Amino acid sequence: MSELPPLNFDTIWDILNDKIDDLTVNRLVWHSLGYRYEEMTQVWNTDAVDPLWRDEYPEPPDFIASRPATVKLTRSIPKENKQLLKEKLGFSGYKVGELVPRLTRRATMANWLLSYLESQP
Repeated sequence: MSELPPLNFDTIWDILNDKIDDLTVNRLVWHSLGYRYEEMTQVWNTDAVDPLWRDEYPEPPDFIASRPATVKLTRSIPKENKQLLKEKLGFSGYKVGELVPRLTRRATMANWLLSYLESQP
């Protein structure tokens, strides 16, 4: 698999502006959740994944395709971080005509990643 982009504000903006493909956005979230793909065995190592995720998703979910996984991701964002896209990046959301599930799920993933980034020491 190709190398992941750095987790920073530019990458979050690229997710929101649809400049990074869906698989890479998924991979950023998977990596942040602790999922690691073992090339040699071609299986997912979940040793670092929180049991709340690992038990329900022994393999990382496609957050773009799975509404339940995206809902779980949304619920896992601490309340104080729910508005980080607006507070930190000034992102005001998508226009009405852009409100399609794929983009709103990408925004959820971007917000979760920004929350994750903020929680790192």
